[in-house]
Amino acid sequence: MTQMVTAPPQDGAAHQGDRPRGRADDAAEALMGSARAAGELGLTRGELARAVQLGIVRAGPPAAGGAARFTRAELARVRAVAAGPSDTLRRRVEAVAGAQAAAEVLGVGPSRFTRLARCGHLTPVGYRINRYRAVVWLYLASELREFADDRPGMLRGTASAEDRELLAAKGDLRPRTWRGRHVGLLLRRTTDPWARAAVLARVLPEDDLRGAVPDPAERIILAALAPPPPYGHPQVPAAAAVAEGLLRAGPPDEVLRYRTRLEVALAAARLQSKSTGDRGPT
Repeated sequence: MTQMVTAPPQDGAAHQGDRPRGRADDAAEALMGSARAAGELGLTRGELARAVQLGIVRAGPPAAGGAARFTRAELARVRAVAAGPSDTLRRRVEAVAGAQAAAEVLGVGPSRFTRLARCGHLTPVGYRINRYRAVVWLYLASELREFADDRPGMLRGTASAEDRELLAAKGDLRPRTWRGRHVGLLLRRTTDPWARAAVLARVLPEDDLRGAVPDPAERIILAALAPPPPYGHPQVPAAAAVAEGLLRAGPPDEVLRYRTRLEVALAAARLQSKSTGDRGPT
């Protein structure tokens, strides 16, 4: 897994102050941290993180400590795509937290909104754990407005028989639909077979992961490549334990689905290792 890095050629005849700038120097200066990048795009750091999550903004090579960095070229591309009113980009990543705020955007009462979300008609884009260790779901305001425009019939009237059955069983699809969205967005950000397998491994409960990946060496590789928790994941242990449960598949059919996908991804990753030796056991 070790990568060879070629150092830029040194000009021994030039002094440090007047040495011609090389490509490495230019690349380093072209990268900036999240705070500065967010400011240049007119976003908060949280909004920038959501833009990265949604694939609107592409992060560059991370800093040594893993912090995200961004190229000037990428920021210029995003500004060009978002040409128009100054708040165009912000409106794309605007999120509201909790049923009350989301219901106001949708134009319904909180109880109806909660029913629609619990039954899987609206998919959260993120979460927060409040001081009472309760999950507060975040929703994209733009998706709520689109839902109201496209499906006005669901904003009034009675619930369908399927929804009533789910609610009677105290079902809640929000964690599952959020996981599906989160995993899909992560998979879109990489084509590396081992990294893709790591995304799927991260969502499996530990026992199921061991069953799907019996080789300890492979599990070490997948753990090393596992994506970090999403922005806003709590650091306080009690709250982090609640959030950790959101990252893992729950219902048996959901676990089986991710396990099957992981096995397919691992087959591709192992094939890559055998043919190139780039990563993973051979």
